[in-house]
Amino acid sequence: MRAMYRPEAPLIIQSDGSVLLEIHAAEAELARDALARFAELVKSPEHVHTYRITSLSLWNAAGAGLGEADILGALARFAKYDLPGNVTSEIREAISRFGRLVLTKDTTSGDLRLRAADDSAARQIAASRRLTGMIGARDGLTFVVPAQARGALKQALVHSGWPVRDDAGFAEGLALDVAFRSPTLSGRPFQVRPYQEEAARSFLAGGHGVIVLPCGAGKTVVAMVVMTNLQTRTLILCTSTSAVHQWRRELIDKTTLTDADIGEYTAASKNIRPVTITTYSMLVRKASGGFPHMGVVDRGDWGLIVYDEVHLLPAPLLRMTADLQARRRLGLTATLVREDGKEGDVFSLIGPKRYDVPWREMEAAGWVARASCIEVRLPMATELRVAAAVAERSAVAYRLAAENPAKLLALRHLVGLHAKDRILVVGQFRNQVQRAAALLGAPLVTGETSDLERERLYSAFRAGVHPVLVASKVANFSIDLPDANVLIQLSGAYGSRQEEAQRLGRILRPKERPATFYTLVSRESDEQRFAFNRQLFLAEQGYHYSIEDWEPTAGCESETLALPAGDALSEADEPDELPALPEPGLPN
Repeated sequence: MRAMYRPEAPLIIQSDGSVLLEIHAAEAELARDALARFAELVKSPEHVHTYRITSLSLWNAAGAGLGEADILGALARFAKYDLPGNVTSEIREAISRFGRLVLTKDTTSGDLRLRAADDSAARQIAASRRLTGMIGARDGLTFVVPAQARGALKQALVHSGWPVRDDAGFAEGLALDVAFRSPTLSGRPFQVRPYQEEAARSFLAGGHGVIVLPCGAGKTVVAMVVMTNLQTRTLILCTSTSAVHQWRRELIDKTTLTDADIGEYTAASKNIRPVTITTYSMLVRKASGGFPHMGVVDRGDWGLIVYDEVHLLPAPLLRMTADLQARRRLGLTATLVREDGKEGDVFSLIGPKRYDVPWREMEAAGWVARASCIEVRLPMATELRVAAAVAERSAVAYRLAAENPAKLLALRHLVGLHAKDRILVVGQFRNQVQRAAALLGAPLVTGETSDLERERLYSAFRAGVHPVLVASKVANFSIDLPDANVLIQLSGAYGSRQEEAQRLGRILRPKERPATFYTLVSRESDEQRFAFNRQLFLAEQGYHYSIEDWEPTAGCESETLALPAGDALSEADEPDELPALPEPGLPN
């Protein structure tokens, strides 16, 4: 049989499982959107992008409704050559495992049962030492499972290559009467968007799982649609006290819930109500060797737990989530990327991805703003470059590049170019953002800013009193600044893909003015290497970074290019070494 060859096609699928996308091919954008649903981008140089297809990416695709035919059909449609036989077999094998193990509840005894689809799967499960103590007696294709092992079992099985379909049902929780306000009552036009309804339906069909939507696309509304359908008491976990306040405002604005229905469980207020909102940091706060605030999860008889920014779930809460399998769990995020590699734990303990739309698809429909991404590369003064070269710790060298004083000159230049825009300036390091705020005469928000002062400054920015706001990494998540249309990133957390996505998301609310995302990078430094990794997720979503080399104008270098005195790193500030970047290989 003659081998296929289509020179115009954009994909090359190789026998090692890697997928190469020629980005200048005619159908490259269509192929990229298809790949984003079941593959992960690992490299994105100028002309050819490399993707990997993993078991986890395929199981998440299956959870979102994609089947073997959808995935193989997409690869075949865009492939330049025939699909290698082993790749086809491995995709079929991974997809076939999704649903071969099903967890159910015995309606008579209430005990849990793990049912295998065939004897081969049952024998492998029975032989696994990893499952010791998590499964009981075997009866044909079925195993008894202790109720308390429900989460740990699913977690262990995913790590063993066996995703579990959890059909064991959920506790209903106490009733909650909640509905959407009519536009006439709220005084503001509001309508649930079609994709928000679709995302909610996808979740409700399974009762647990993750909804992936771009920042600014209204993930909170998806949660409200779920709440109005389930009519049950709800616990909402989010990233900060500012996010707690934002959730409260949104719930009161758009639903029939009142102040009396909503409790805030924070350092300042510990009220448990039918809808209670708290933070991850509050729940993992230690005292007397334990986590005293974890008890809020058990005291509300919740029928639904919402995990906002679920990709940020701290390890103690992942362990706690293993004990919450009898409750419906809704994860919300813009990206399932975790830099600690624990995406599999989110899959097993919160649930599979139920809904995902490529960012550019949302942009084309007008649901999020069109955005331009620009990487501005800057020189480093000779003395700074030498200091970085001889630094004993790589983290010191990275920070010297990240806090390159030339960035302040570029910042002032960019702010001047966008004098009529609403500008958010974000940086990783306190000294750097303090200098930026002083240079621009702009207000500053850091982790040390009180919640009351943060709200005042955010309100002033929204009202246009301050057209420029400088912030530390507290601006990464859940701040409601819908008018911001320019973000200038001074520095970031090494190669964090999710942080890059979250920061772009700060300016993606639809608005009349175009959105522009600048990231300032020291040329030929570790920071440039990490910037490349940061951009991978957004490149996977179809965003292209234009590169601009910038030189300070003659005579202005002396203003800020001297290394500031008294700015040495303390041992507690940074790790001894930079985190390792992912290897370009394709793991199974």
